[in-house]
Amino acid sequence: MTDTSRSRSFIRHPTDIPIHWSLGEIVPPGGEHLRNISEGGLAFISHHDIPVGASIDIHIYVVRPEVSVKGEVVWCRPNEAGCFDVGVRFTDAGQRFRMRMVEQVCHIEQYKKELFEDEGRALTGEQAAMEWIKRFAEDFPG
Repeated sequence: MTDTSRSRSFIRHPTDIPIHWSLGEIVPPGGEHLRNISEGGLAFISHHDIPVGASIDIHIYVVRPEVSVKGEVVWCRPNEAGCFDVGVRFTDAGQRFRMRMVEQVCHIEQYKKELFEDEGRALTGEQAAMEWIKRFAEDFPG
């Protein structure tokens, strides 16, 4: 069975929110971005080939509170841009915690889209997250 023929357990939400990751002592410089996120895991673009099966720590610093989750690399594929698309399955985050993180990312992406449609402002995921956090994070249910 191929990846494309398998049904997914969780809905993927596209995003370009910046992240940091580490494999034990290996901590690359920033500049990596999420491609999508779901309750079960995430995919991101990396400048590094990451071994499948590796335990990875992901830090998403643009949501509040900041999020650090552990995962396992389930696939890593070279892409046309000379980087790698990396898939990670969450291994330690509780359901409520993951849902809150995914919900915040979805709100930030919706905010970014609305700003572009209503005001013609094109923001990066990080810029939209910083604005959204200042305006709405305090009222976001915990």
